[in-house]
Amino acid sequence: MTQLSRRSLLSSSALAACALPLPAFAKPAQGPAKANLFIGTGGHGHTYPGPTLPFGMVQLGPDTDVERWDACSGYHRTDTSIMGFSHTHLSGTGIGDMLDVLVVPTRGPVKLLPGTLAAPETGYRQRFSDEVAEPGYYAVTLESGVRSELTVTERTGWHRHHFPKGPGHILVDLSHLIHDSSDNPPLVTDATLTVGADGSLSGGRTVHRWAKGRRIFFAMQASRAPDRITLYGDDDAQQPAGSRGVAGKRLKAVLHYDDAGAAPILLRCGISGVDVAGARRNLAAEAPHWDFDRTRRAAQDLWASHLDAVQVTGGTLDQRTIMASALYHAQLAPTLFSDVDGRYVGLDRKVHQLAAGERAYSTYSTWDTYRALHPLLTLVAPDRVRSLVGDLIRQTQQSAYGPPVWPLQGVETGTMIGWHSVPILAEAQAKGIPGDYAAAWPAIARRSFDWSAPDLDNSKGRDLYDRMGYVPADKWFESVSRTQEYAYDDWAAAHLARAAGQGAAADRLFQRSGNWRNVIDGKIGFARPRFADGSWWTPYDPIQLGHMPKPWWRDYTEANGWQATFLNQHDVYGLIAQMGGDAKFEAKLDALFTAPSTLPANAPPDISGLVGQYAHGNEPDQHAPYLYAYVGAPWKTQAMVRRLCTEMYRNDPDGIIGNDDCGQMSAWFVLSALGFYPVDPVEAVYVFGSPLFERASVRLGGGRTLTVEAPGNGPETPYIRAVRWNGKPWTKSWIRHADLAQGGTLSFLMGAQPNRAFGRAKADRPPSNGRMAV
Repeated sequence: MTQLSRRSLLSSSALAACALPLPAFAKPAQGPAKANLFIGTGGHGHTYPGPTLPFGMVQLGPDTDVERWDACSGYHRTDTSIMGFSHTHLSGTGIGDMLDVLVVPTRGPVKLLPGTLAAPETGYRQRFSDEVAEPGYYAVTLESGVRSELTVTERTGWHRHHFPKGPGHILVDLSHLIHDSSDNPPLVTDATLTVGADGSLSGGRTVHRWAKGRRIFFAMQASRAPDRITLYGDDDAQQPAGSRGVAGKRLKAVLHYDDAGAAPILLRCGISGVDVAGARRNLAAEAPHWDFDRTRRAAQDLWASHLDAVQVTGGTLDQRTIMASALYHAQLAPTLFSDVDGRYVGLDRKVHQLAAGERAYSTYSTWDTYRALHPLLTLVAPDRVRSLVGDLIRQTQQSAYGPPVWPLQGVETGTMIGWHSVPILAEAQAKGIPGDYAAAWPAIARRSFDWSAPDLDNSKGRDLYDRMGYVPADKWFESVSRTQEYAYDDWAAAHLARAAGQGAAADRLFQRSGNWRNVIDGKIGFARPRFADGSWWTPYDPIQLGHMPKPWWRDYTEANGWQATFLNQHDVYGLIAQMGGDAKFEAKLDALFTAPSTLPANAPPDISGLVGQYAHGNEPDQHAPYLYAYVGAPWKTQAMVRRLCTEMYRNDPDGIIGNDDCGQMSAWFVLSALGFYPVDPVEAVYVFGSPLFERASVRLGGGRTLTVEAPGNGPETPYIRAVRWNGKPWTKSWIRHADLAQGGTLSFLMGAQPNRAFGRAKADRPPSNGRMAV
């Protein structure tokens, strides 16, 4: 289904959804549900179906395209040919990179270029059939007759290729990457390939794609020695027979087998961000045998233990499959980035050594994941969060820019705005996750107060924000979103300052966290661009993305005036007051969900999944459906959340309405389907929505279990009639993380009609900015 038709489908009245019965579904069918790894591989989901381990370093899988945006992960379900299998992928991102060390098992004449989607026969691309994708395993039949199987350990990729009888070869393409090009400057430099005395192949390269200057190394072994190996240098120049190494920019190797079908050919490939020696050590430690099936079982068993963290009954089989798949996608990133010996590359581009038991990570999409992914992990994987906290603190200390923004394999990409690793740390600190938070404070302080500290695009205008109270729209692009998101980071940093004993800095940050007010024009009730002279942009149109025609000079980050109006997460009661009180705020929320779903021609494709002007396919206002609880109308939250859970997610390749963004879209579903969501993660509370299932069992840390019950729940019962916590009546429309994390039973009585009294009293509304409704 196209994006346009889905927008049309989802643009009907939010109030109608509240008042009328929701769409009927098939009668709930019980039975086991397995993760469908193809969810998100179509449409704009940008996921990949290949095997990896939870938060693993290797993401091995098939690549079908490197040119278009919808193939950011290297794979799109609509493509009809496979280029080969590379060892690193990004899941759900809106920018492409990685795809390191492509392996192409094939037959016939050696082809060194991939060819095109339209004419795969012009290169080494192959049409394919019979794909199988399961957590920890992937298999496919290529048109050459090769049946390829893939599995992984944390740091190694395993291949098993079954060739037909006769000759065949395996191409290793070290020039393969997203948007491969030989433009100047080259996207790959400092590449090497070496054939070892034992017949192994190793090498590395520096990649200048998204993460400029990213280094990756590998060491590969084959179960059967090839009859010969041919190396190719730049311009596909074949090296002399017997060559043991080659250096350049676009390198390839071909392993030739005179009878490739005599027995399956297994490959084991270790990778490292440090050096070839690290890749070899990773390979030796994690691949001491050649038993592919043993490795596959270990991978699948590990995934089973992680996916058992949330078990649900009720709903439809499709809904349970979506839940398992969302939980899978929510445990792919951040990704491991330290070798077995504890070495890793920091954001200072230097090699560091970890203490025993510590791990380094990469692939933090913080602008997206601080909202729901990291809060989900604090519930189901608190030990992992403790490890991530230690890593983020180290990266904060090592980076020239302070708190990480979007770090990818030792490189700070600076993508998006703000410095949202600070909310991740502040949330963990508020929830009692152990960590040396004070060690991160000096670098956080530099980002917050030192205007001479180096800037990336994410932090432009900090000095004006501090001096004027907002980022002027005639000085910096995306000024409205910057002001609001800098304010949220100030709110989070203030908590860390207080914990570090920096009272004066905390007071300054708390005060500055109110700067969001300076870009909310209360007279018209919208987030509005403001110029350096204090004037507002006129004539104002909330549909537009900015006051200048050039799309790069937008006033909002992947949003427009409608969506940015509700960006505030940490001072909801201040926002309500700024908009004129409860009634006006509730009416404005209604208007958000019922406005025409039109966007300007220069809107980025990220703004997707529209219900009115609410965009579920992108992150800025994914908490907005829960804001009704703050004006005492949580029944409207319940109706909208149920609608989003059932309309925005499907058991289909085009089953995620926007980029999954390293698991954020998936984590939103997991938490919302359980019945609660963290509007402000740093506040460490959850606002109730509408549980999707009749029962859920959530495995918490320390052997504790949270049980969520909603007996008789179904498609016609989206509304909460009453709540009980551990058997006692619960009148609040929210609950603290500290309560849920202890384990217990949260019981919802659901109904077809709303209980408008539930959560109506001001004493029962969620806290915000450390205070209750007044």
